[in-house]
Amino acid sequence: MPWTRLAIKLLILTAGIAFTAAFFINWCNLVYQCGCTFYWAGAAEQCNIHQAGVHHCPWCSNANYGGIAFGFTMVAQTFAAFWPGTAYWRNFILTLLASPVAAVVAGIGVGVHAGYWS
Repeated sequence: MPWTRLAIKLLILTAGIAFTAAFFINWCNLVYQCGCTFYWAGAAEQCNIHQAGVHHCPWCSNANYGGIAFGFTMVAQTFAAFWPGTAYWRNFILTLLASPVAAVVAGIGVGVHAGYWS
């Protein structure tokens, strides 16, 4: 892979991971309906981890679960960013879309493992 192509794909991946970092807490709420929101609008202030007697959001209550989900999301984004070819806009869009999709998949797996819905 020529250096220019590699550099472009690394930029796509970097943008995708930055997108995930900015919105990951929103994907948490998407999966668990826990009350988390944008970092600049309160983040986990309304998360159910602050409430007694309810199941607590696995990502917010256990950093390992959140890390697993974030890592899984980054792996999916890496595959999308480095998809073969030079259709860079396609790779960029797929890298962004991989963020909520992979986070939801990981979130469901983590939620089942943690017994969140039981």
